[in-house]
Amino acid sequence: MKRLFAVAVTVALTISCGGEAGESGTSRTLIQNKGSDTLVNVAQAWAEAYGQIKQGVAVAVSGGGSGTGFSALINGTVDIANASRAIHDSEIEEVRANRGVDPKEFIVGHDAVAVFINPANPITSFTIHQLAQIYGEGGAFDSWSDLGVTVPGCPSGEIVRVSRQNNSGTYAYFRETVLGENEYKLGSRDMNGSKEVVDLVANTACAIGYSGLAYATDEAKMPCVMVAEGEACVPPTIETALDGSYPISRPLFMYTAGEPEGAVKEYLDWILSDEGQCILVEKGYAPVRGGLNCSTPAEG
Repeated sequence: MKRLFAVAVTVALTISCGGEAGESGTSRTLIQNKGSDTLVNVAQAWAEAYGQIKQGVAVAVSGGGSGTGFSALINGTVDIANASRAIHDSEIEEVRANRGVDPKEFIVGHDAVAVFINPANPITSFTIHQLAQIYGEGGAFDSWSDLGVTVPGCPSGEIVRVSRQNNSGTYAYFRETVLGENEYKLGSRDMNGSKEVVDLVANTACAIGYSGLAYATDEAKMPCVMVAEGEACVPPTIETALDGSYPISRPLFMYTAGEPEGAVKEYLDWILSDEGQCILVEKGYAPVRGGLNCSTPAEG
């Protein structure tokens, strides 16, 4: 038992943050990457594709939310934190205090936070005000009849609000952009991940939810969104996320503690290259720049 414990400790130390992962007698650099559930799918695709290009580098990816990624960056247990919101001032101070450097921000793509409703719901558009009345504390809309519709398969007429947990960058961004200074109403169904939000809405006639565009499915509708009644109603698409015309569009981030070096810098440079950005587009996100030629499907 003592020998087994010693082996386990040795392996754990070998594959710790920024360490070397031994595989069949060879040495591999391991990059630890954690955070946003919005980014986790494309982060895994990047990691798989890069592992084929750089045989000596492995990237370990996990989700848990933007806040989880920032906590890991503060504690020094990751090399790169993924985030679907900008880092808070308090988190910057904690990185400085714990790591002795400032965090370095990289915009790696753009996303539209789409509003999802069940296909049975006849609604085709929302205003920001209507969404605030549905999700915001003290908001007047609790029933679909408040919006003038009856939803087949929803006999109660209740608006079932599906949200994210409060460590999610999507949760924070939606609150900031849609609710302003207000807080969320109590009583929503708070999901761990983006996919779970869309799946619940797809299977619940009374439901409404919000999630990143990359989690869109034919099983749920995405109405267009207006800043105010009478203005242009903009659908959530890669194009409207990139040009910022969709009212709930946002940048997507990766953060390092200080300027990245060595394998971490090379990996981030590759993510921002045309090859890395085409993988991002393939996964349903908007790139950091226009003019990419992604006609050939990206690997991963």
